[in-house]
Amino acid sequence: METTTTKTSPIALTPKALEEVRKILADKDVPAEYGLRVGVQGGGCSGLSYLLGFDKKKEADEVYEQEGVKIIMDKKHGMYVMGMQIDFQDGLNARGFIFENPNAKSTCGCGTSFSA
Repeated sequence: METTTTKTSPIALTPKALEEVRKILADKDVPAEYGLRVGVQGGGCSGLSYLLGFDKKKEADEVYEQEGVKIIMDKKHGMYVMGMQIDFQDGLNARGFIFENPNAKSTCGCGTSFSA
């Protein structure tokens, strides 16, 4: 008997974020083997900044799926983003993805970098 293990993603995308990711995937004709890469990198005014883009799976990656959207993340980034929620805002004054990270000890004013 074969068993299947489903990994729980350390991050969650809101319905608005999922809708926007699906729209971008379709509009930009992103290849099927690509997924949404979520992670962190050194930089920004608070020390770490978020990484969000489309990419193929690499050797050090974990792959998760949320409602048909493939999420790719380097295994080492899990400790920085565990429990994070990504939302999408489309208002008069701002448009873009918003990161709500419970691991961030402080964030910068623009919301794109944090310290852990």
